[in-house]
Amino acid sequence: MLPQEIIRKKRDGFELSEENIAEFITGVTKSAVTEAQISAFTMAVFFRGMSFPERVALTRAMTHSGTVLDWGDFGPVLDKHSTGGVGDKVSLMLAPMVAACGGYVPMISGRGLGHTGGTLDKMQAIPGYNATPDLMTLRDVVKKTGCAIIGQTSDLAPADQRIYAVRDVTATVESIPLICASILSKKIAAGLQGLVMDVKLGTGAFMENLNDATDLAETIVKIAGGAGLPTAAILTDMNEVLGLTAGNAIEVQEAVEYLTGTHREHRLHEITKALVGQMLVLGKLAATPEEGAAKAQEALDSGKAAEKFQEMVSALGGPHDFLTQSLKYLDKAPLTVPFKAARSGVIAGEKTRAIGLAVVDLGGGRRKTSDVVDMGVGISGFLPVGTKVQAGDTIALIHAKDEADAARAAKTLEEAIEIADTAPPARPLIHARVM
Repeated sequence: MLPQEIIRKKRDGFELSEENIAEFITGVTKSAVTEAQISAFTMAVFFRGMSFPERVALTRAMTHSGTVLDWGDFGPVLDKHSTGGVGDKVSLMLAPMVAACGGYVPMISGRGLGHTGGTLDKMQAIPGYNATPDLMTLRDVVKKTGCAIIGQTSDLAPADQRIYAVRDVTATVESIPLICASILSKKIAAGLQGLVMDVKLGTGAFMENLNDATDLAETIVKIAGGAGLPTAAILTDMNEVLGLTAGNAIEVQEAVEYLTGTHREHRLHEITKALVGQMLVLGKLAATPEEGAAKAQEALDSGKAAEKFQEMVSALGGPHDFLTQSLKYLDKAPLTVPFKAARSGVIAGEKTRAIGLAVVDLGGGRRKTSDVVDMGVGISGFLPVGTKVQAGDTIALIHAKDEADAARAAKTLEEAIEIADTAPPARPLIHARVM
């Protein structure tokens, strides 16, 4: 069937057969399907949705569009995936923490999508770091260090690479069938033995309400289980920037400070420990999530997690003294401008998606697939929701390439950060768990 006929079938609300989906994905992989046709297909799925059999078929087709790794008796081979948020640098700490606890983490990460930052972009802020090694190098690094945070190689789920890039710039990111297929095709192709999903919920997430986030979590767990990949999901809060920074190089610096114990922001720390704890349970390295979280803390306190991070960076071509000299290596924006409170009161809330888009506008993300990311720009020093401030207090720092960009970001922050007379009700960091 011609690609346009498959698109038409989905556009008109009909269910695609497994053969239809396999044929379309084969065309994507072999470049017989154009970017315009991918865009039309993803938009049709966005509006028409997919049945459970269609979702399974799409995941399977994308998984088998390239190599599927087999680690044999090597393991436990584990991973975590986030649905995306603002300031979400959890993976940078989590992978070496799990490795320090005896797990092996071949983390296939992605670029930024829409308003959310991408783990792959963050790692590429490290000079010399090879984020797209061949599969032999990936195996060697994981075996040697316990973890490797990389992007998709041309071997693993290549169909997803093309579809992912198109979704980023065509407003088709927030589709549960496409999210599930994108995530799971990469993870199943990586040969995992356990996966923990960090499903973000709130103003900075693709799923803003509990029902949608729960639907996504349950769908991923169900599809993954059907494919033989034990999976659990944790719904975590994304109603404000996670940690103190949003950008690429500045998030890497925050991760370094976290691993070395210089500073660990409370929300970031608790969510990271919870995710590590659940991963260790799936890998049979801990009996309960609580025991796993305690082991995660031990990995930090002993310095083993920081050592694993440095080993990974070095093994993939980064500086051998990055952990101690990160500020020397990371890009810095030419201009840093304080953003100050316009009035006294309490920081009552954040329109977190708008903050993420402000980082993209500064150059820290992409408007189109060919854009080159500016690693040095972003926003740092966020005061958490609930903090009392006086008029004129600095509540964030804008890192920009020029004054015009900084002024636009400041205007966005004026509208995105709410200062009120009273503190908002406390929100849970973890909203639910799905097993």
